[in-house]
Amino acid sequence: MNQLNIKFMFRNLFLLLSFVSIIACGAKPRVNLENDEESVVVPSTQHEVIAKEVANILESYSYKKVPMSDSLSSIVYDNLLKAMDQGKVYLLKEDVEEMEKFRNHISQDFKNGDLSAPFYMFNLYTKRYMESMNYALEELDNEVEFESDEYYTSNREKLDWFDSKEELKEQWRKRVKYDLLNLKLASAADADSTTEGEEKKDPREVLRKRYKNLISQAKKTNANDAFQVIMATFTDAVDPHTTYYNPSFAQAFNESMSNTFEGIGARLQLDNEMVTVNEVIPGGPAYKDKSLEIGDRIIGVAQEEGEFEDIIGWRLDAAVAKIKGPKGTIVRLKILPAGQEIGAQPKTVSLKREKIVLEEESARKEIKTIKGDDGKDYKMGIIKLPKFYIDFNALRNNDPNYKSTTRDVGLILDTLKQEKVDAVILDLRNNGGGSLQEAIALTGLFIDKGPVVQVRDIKNRVDIEKNPSEKTAWEGPLGVLINRFSASASEIFAGAIQDYGRGIVFGSQTFGKGTVQNAVDMARFISPSSRLLMKASGKKDPDTPSGAPEFGQINVTMGKFYRVTGSSTQHKGVTPDINFPSQFSAEKFGESSEPSALPWDQIESASFTRYADLSDVIEKLKVVHDKKMNDSEEYQYLLEDIDRFNSSDTIRKISLNEEKLKQEREEDQTKNRERINKGLALRNLPLWKEGEPKPKINFDLVLDESLSLMTYYIADEAKEKEIAQVEN
Repeated sequence: MNQLNIKFMFRNLFLLLSFVSIIACGAKPRVNLENDEESVVVPSTQHEVIAKEVANILESYSYKKVPMSDSLSSIVYDNLLKAMDQGKVYLLKEDVEEMEKFRNHISQDFKNGDLSAPFYMFNLYTKRYMESMNYALEELDNEVEFESDEYYTSNREKLDWFDSKEELKEQWRKRVKYDLLNLKLASAADADSTTEGEEKKDPREVLRKRYKNLISQAKKTNANDAFQVIMATFTDAVDPHTTYYNPSFAQAFNESMSNTFEGIGARLQLDNEMVTVNEVIPGGPAYKDKSLEIGDRIIGVAQEEGEFEDIIGWRLDAAVAKIKGPKGTIVRLKILPAGQEIGAQPKTVSLKREKIVLEEESARKEIKTIKGDDGKDYKMGIIKLPKFYIDFNALRNNDPNYKSTTRDVGLILDTLKQEKVDAVILDLRNNGGGSLQEAIALTGLFIDKGPVVQVRDIKNRVDIEKNPSEKTAWEGPLGVLINRFSASASEIFAGAIQDYGRGIVFGSQTFGKGTVQNAVDMARFISPSSRLLMKASGKKDPDTPSGAPEFGQINVTMGKFYRVTGSSTQHKGVTPDINFPSQFSAEKFGESSEPSALPWDQIESASFTRYADLSDVIEKLKVVHDKKMNDSEEYQYLLEDIDRFNSSDTIRKISLNEEKLKQEREEDQTKNRERINKGLALRNLPLWKEGEPKPKINFDLVLDESLSLMTYYIADEAKEKEIAQVEN
């Protein structure tokens, strides 16, 4: 026997022993799903191997290095309950009490490759979901009246679980009654727009179709779906930005990072059975039309002039497939606006799908002339920056005209200087970040060579990232606008401008994402013995889409950002110099709303030289700002809107009496019209009259007030220069 044959013999023996070892050392499953008649889906061997490796990554390689402990298990358990039944409309109290035995074991089970407990929970939820939907379907055959004084509570998240099946059925009886009444009133409201000869739809049949569709969607649930939900609750318990994506999700995520796609330009998520707008992508149809906002809920979809399909309760991927489509085609959406109750009258939005080129998210300019209190006209150059972008492929290929944030802003600054603007305002509101390299380079357009941000890695090593440029592109007055959805790279730039005293920062507190993630293919962690085990297992491995990572990928937090002062942007974000109120509170939106988010901390300051001390002028601007806002009707209007938005997050009972609900809706519509007309009147614009289309309103008090305050800043800076020249 030659050496090569001996080598292969020992290699095969090693793999066989490894395989036997894995089988021998595998922990007994906490729940025997194979013998459980209630099981809808069971994990594959691939799922079990990946869960074990993800647990190892989180313990050994992530920035947090979180042990698989009882406390972590408890968080995963709560996350999974919330992910399955956030509104508390399916599970019974006895179900939750029965599953409580898993609370302190789930993360340890992950470490052992045992997914039986979370899959058992998922199967029980699926069973209750199907029971509820089938009961709702049966309830449609019963007589329903709308004269009695009954009330339906749609949002039960803050209430307790159902004590009995009878209590659950009573909730669903009212749900069916509400759905019928809602369709009846909506049909009456649409009657005026019905063309002659068009047949009115029977609300019962519309609802029957909706419920059957929901049941059909639920029956399509597979093990990959369950695994993705379970893994999301697991990684989210460790860190809100560490995420495992199964092969299908990994492919979708990677495709979303490409330069183009076709659709309406909105990123969607599923929130309490409703497809909800999570982000409106700059440059897309929804952004241009200004018809969708963050928090809007899409409840119906129609293609061109076709019939609307009710998508409440649909799988997100199924809903997205209906909303996306070839460029040039029309999609119509029924929308429940953000902050409004589920019983509100939906609006209809029609959008033409486009091929959305991410280059359209490039920096763009606008020039406004603002009259200062001194009577002078000031030209303001506004640069709207939706994201921090760079074409890495073109850069690697030595393309001298490669696309990047810094190059585009640099060109804009050249034109603004030619236009002889008095100040530049960089608008970073809703800018979720992007390239760290571009955040550093962009800072270099406004400050001299020096440190911009510090990055600490998993080994506590700190790298000081410096601006390499010695030449600034703009040395005049500078303002930066931020809000709650300015994150990551935006926070690095705004924080550096503020720390250097280079400009005035306006707006509201930023998101507070101060962490760095790396996307890692899970194939790097799957050993040969594990691959052999998966092949030998009787459990079928999940199908992998063509071109997708075979075992999915994990986006894992590997570092943390710090400002040049040593203060972390994590959790706290950047606090503006001049503050404006925001409807998006820190308790509900942003990093500080995430229980598993890394805390704020501080390291040593980097060595840097401040551009100027703006503390005195900022205090002067605050005095001017406070006085102007106290005297401003528009500002009071903004505060009222914020109060209305926040007051919607309450447990509200909806009347199931037809006349009462109809009257409430009419009153709400009247209030809404009055509200909009008040804003129009403040701007001396034509009022919205009954029977006319709702006017598109684009008020921007924050920008307008910031530009006004910049005139004070410019005038103050000019005075300081005059005084300095006289003294010299």
